[in-house]
Amino acid sequence: MVLSSSSILSILVVLLLSPFVVSFTIQDRFLQCLSTTSHSSYPFSTAMYTPIDNSSFATVLLSTAQNLRYTLPSVPKPDFIFTPFNESDIQAAVVCCKQLGIHFRVRSGGHDYEAVSYVSEIESPFIIIDLAKLRSIDVDIEDSSAWVQAGATNGELYYRIAEKSKTHGFAAGLCTSLGIGGHITGGAYGPMMRKYGLGADNVIDARIIDAQGRILDRQAMGEELFWAIRGGGGGSFGIITAWKVKLVPVPENVTVFTVRKTLEQGATKLLYRWQQVADKLDEDLFIRVIIQTAGNKGNRTISTSYNALFLGDANRLLKVMEEGFPELGLTPKDCIETTWLGSVLYIGGYPSTTPPEVLLQAKNILKSYFKAKSDFVQEPIPETGLEGIWMRFLKEDSPLMIWNPFGGMMSKISESETPFPHRKGDLFMIHYVTNWQNASGNVGRHIKWMRGLYKYMKPYVSKNPREAYVNYRDLDLGMNRNTRANFKKARVWGAKYYKDNFYRLALVKSMVDPENIFRHEQSIPPLPLHMR
Repeated sequence: MVLSSSSILSILVVLLLSPFVVSFTIQDRFLQCLSTTSHSSYPFSTAMYTPIDNSSFATVLLSTAQNLRYTLPSVPKPDFIFTPFNESDIQAAVVCCKQLGIHFRVRSGGHDYEAVSYVSEIESPFIIIDLAKLRSIDVDIEDSSAWVQAGATNGELYYRIAEKSKTHGFAAGLCTSLGIGGHITGGAYGPMMRKYGLGADNVIDARIIDAQGRILDRQAMGEELFWAIRGGGGGSFGIITAWKVKLVPVPENVTVFTVRKTLEQGATKLLYRWQQVADKLDEDLFIRVIIQTAGNKGNRTISTSYNALFLGDANRLLKVMEEGFPELGLTPKDCIETTWLGSVLYIGGYPSTTPPEVLLQAKNILKSYFKAKSDFVQEPIPETGLEGIWMRFLKEDSPLMIWNPFGGMMSKISESETPFPHRKGDLFMIHYVTNWQNASGNVGRHIKWMRGLYKYMKPYVSKNPREAYVNYRDLDLGMNRNTRANFKKARVWGAKYYKDNFYRLALVKSMVDPENIFRHEQSIPPLPLHMR
């Protein structure tokens, strides 16, 4: 049979447009299912963003994306983004995705380092369920608690607490644009962890939508699932829609400071001393160290900044420092007394004149192209080891390490209390980052440098397993390659994040999501049948 030129042209048009036809079909079927499953009365199309509407789609997709590496044109994009207005719409979305076989990712804040909440490297097509419109916060000072929806940020929660009380706070992360939904699923450490533990340690209740589309609170979900979601990582067990968190007491006045030392000012010996004392200081005191390069190309050096929060006034802080860490040479001029909310802005890196209302803007000011990793240290790194770090740092454009001290309450909580196992025995955690500001940067060179530094650090960090923090997700550690996640292979990276808690997490997964509806490149896999 010979086709006419008009027939050939028609076939070519269909083939060229086929991606859009497929995309439309998925969206159309999803919308039709929503209309019969959800009880909401608004037009669901107002909550949908597709590539056809380029400007709105791109704006929503990029709104919370922190790692710009995953926004490049070559990276897989979702067929559409669904931004539900309420829990019932999320229920309907889960039911419809399951019924229609649509793979989905769930995003609350977008700070996940490898973008597993809004990029799928292993499955296509996929969609995003974005929780940005669920951001209500209900603070109850009398009960010392707050219900906060998953789309709200740390900064919004902190502001709303301070709005009602000068003597209450919440122990979670110092980055104010973090989405609270995903943040707590990984543990949520911050500058009050030595006093009160992690954000996950201070969760009273939660609301989660499970694989059957049910809304469950703590009582309905049971203690095993409630255990798993407080540190077991996001995207494995269901969609967290809200947390009920326990507020903690803070003084009306706290003290912050930053003291900077370069190599020429004895930074190496001082950092070695910090390692010996930081986890043993008064638990009201948190001193992290920010390590960067400084100076011009021909005259570069290493800068170490001792950045601190003290839950008390400057006079008591000076006494604590004189007894525990006099080598830093802290003076009254270094100390800034402020409110707890003022300390949030200070440690978050905002200029001193910034009004606290900036926290309500929920803007991510940390966007860049980057690669990051993490480690936990159990013995002080010797000065020779530090010198090797400096040598490598001076070869990279914009390297960064942040050392966060443990001890205090972190040493008093059992490794199995939550899935977050990094407790007693860990002196501090290392957060590694290398970043660059444009897409045309030599990505391969930067990532190779990061991997080289990580390899160099092996003798100085935790072993068997070499531990890592799940909220600093790192796909170099291993990943699920397809929908049928392999427990044996996943255990390699799972042990690094969760140690002995990984098996229990997989057991919970087997009970609540045996079909593996909630999945991504490093989601918890169900246990094989013979291991349950």
